[in-house]
Amino acid sequence: MLFIYLLNFIIMSSRYTKADLENIVSTQLENLNAMHDLLGIMKFQNDLIHNINQTLREEICQFKKQQVMYPTRRKPKPKL
Repeated sequence: MLFIYLLNFIIMSSRYTKADLENIVSTQLENLNAMHDLLGIMKFQNDLIHNINQTLREEICQFKKQQVMYPTRRKPKPKL
């Protein structure tokens, strides 16, 4: 926390030229565009995972319907 405060103090106390500010803004814009691209990729991956999970659920339900339950013998209760 102290480090962030000191960093902000150093940044705020220095003067920037117009070119410096334009460079900072363009760098921030590049970072935002990169984050936007990453979010798009993550959304696509999330949709793929969702579709795969849905297919898996359907296949499990079909398997459970096809599964045959065989009767088992009951173990006799011990006599007291």
